[in-house]
Amino acid sequence: MKTALIFGSSGLIGNELFKTILLNNSYDKIKVFVRSIPEVNNPKVEIIKTDFFNLEQYKDKIIGDDCFFCIGTTKKDTPDKEEYRRVEYNIPVNVAKIAKANSVKSFYYVSSIGANPNASSNYLKNKGQVEEELKNLNFSKLAIFRPSLLIGNRKSFRLGEVIFTPVMNTLTLFAFGSLKKYKPIKIQNVVKAILYISKNVSEKIVFESDELERIAKSIS
Repeated sequence: MKTALIFGSSGLIGNELFKTILLNNSYDKIKVFVRSIPEVNNPKVEIIKTDFFNLEQYKDKIIGDDCFFCIGTTKKDTPDKEEYRRVEYNIPVNVAKIAKANSVKSFYYVSSIGANPNASSNYLKNKGQVEEELKNLNFSKLAIFRPSLLIGNRKSFRLGEVIFTPVMNTLTLFAFGSLKKYKPIKIQNVVKAILYISKNVSEKIVFESDELERIAKSIS
C-alpha cells in the first residue's frame, strides 16, 4: 500500500496537488496535515489536524512513501519576522527530518524561482537555505521545484501578482535561454510536472519553472 503525505493542501499548489492525487490511483492512502479540518469524505484520506510549530507530537503520523511539501506564507500574512522564519524555514526542515527518520523514501519541496541561501530577500534566502538542508538529508529521492509567478485562482488577493504577471508575460515573449524560467506558469502545469517527476526515476534534483512547463506540456 503506497501512502502520500501532503503538507500545505490549502494553498494554491497544495490544493491542486491534493485534488489531482485524490482522483488518480497512484496512492492507496493520502495523509493530509492541516491547521483546520476541510470537508473531505473519502476512505483514502486521513486528515491530521496539526500544530506545525510542535511537529514532534505527530512523528508517528509522518510515515509513508512520498512527502509533498507545499507550505508557504507571505510577509502580509506573517508580518512577524521570527514567525515568518519558522514557517518558511523551520517547518519544512523539521518535517523533512522527521520524515527521513521515519524512512520516508521521497521528499518533494515546492520552493521558488530565484531561491538562494545568500539572497538579500528573506523569502528567497529561506527557500534557498531549506533546499540546502534537504540535500544534506540524503533522501532516496529528492526533487525541488522552483515555479515562477503562478497563474491560478487564489483565495487571497496578491497585488504583486496582479501587477507583475501581465508584465512578465509580455517580457518573456522575447526571452531566450535562462530568461525563459521567469515566464508565469499555470498551477495545473506545476502539479502535472510534480506528479510526473514523482513517478519517474531521475537523478536531477532542482527543476526550474521552464522545465516544469516543458514536462507538463510533454505529457498533456
